[in-house]
Amino acid sequence: MTPPAPDTAPILIVDDMEENLVALEAVLSSLTSTVVRARSGEEALKAMLREEFAVVLIDVLMPGMNGFETAANIKGLDQTKDVPIILLTGASVDPNYAYRGYTVGAADFLIKPFDPWLLRTKVNVFLDLYRKNHQLASQADQLKRLLTGPTPMESPATPAEPHGPAHAPHAPEDAPAPAPAPPVGDEALSDIASRLVQIELLLRDARDIESAGLADRIAALEQSVERLMAGREA
Repeated sequence: MTPPAPDTAPILIVDDMEENLVALEAVLSSLTSTVVRARSGEEALKAMLREEFAVVLIDVLMPGMNGFETAANIKGLDQTKDVPIILLTGASVDPNYAYRGYTVGAADFLIKPFDPWLLRTKVNVFLDLYRKNHQLASQADQLKRLLTGPTPMESPATPAEPHGPAHAPHAPEDAPAPAPAPPVGDEALSDIASRLVQIELLLRDARDIESAGLADRIAALEQSVERLMAGREA
């Protein structure tokens, strides 16, 4: 499964009726440049294994694999279990449908006919979260590269004097040996690495927590690492 560029934030819409797909695409096209259609649950699963989606909208009443079964299968796969699902159904439905939707892992449940503004608002929440997660993951990767990058090269040895070691200066015999230079930035580097681990743990659960402010924390860490690396190179 190839992740797309975060600015595209693709949406998958699943319905067995063409007119419903056309209506959904018209409502959602203003939010993203990529809206992918699927005419069945099986087709939706195949699409999700090929491509990463920010959110999936699934009609409940479909022949073959219905919306509940499709959602359960999506949540049962490691590659797709974290993708949020919105289930859609008609007004004259079983009142327990909403409960069934949440038990199979759906994030939201809407009854047709729905307000286009309400649908766009709900979907846009997941699109924004998808973009933020990609931004956080990208910044975490940058920090990893800084933390695990090559160490600065040591200064080249002073070339020998052309007339041999007899002319090389030497310290008095009673002069104390110079103390080895302490490692530069080790404590700060350890602290940054520890905080990076904490952020990675937050990233794993970013869909279930308030992610605002994490990007700023990572950016501050990145600046600290850059200053540290600059000090080690000096």
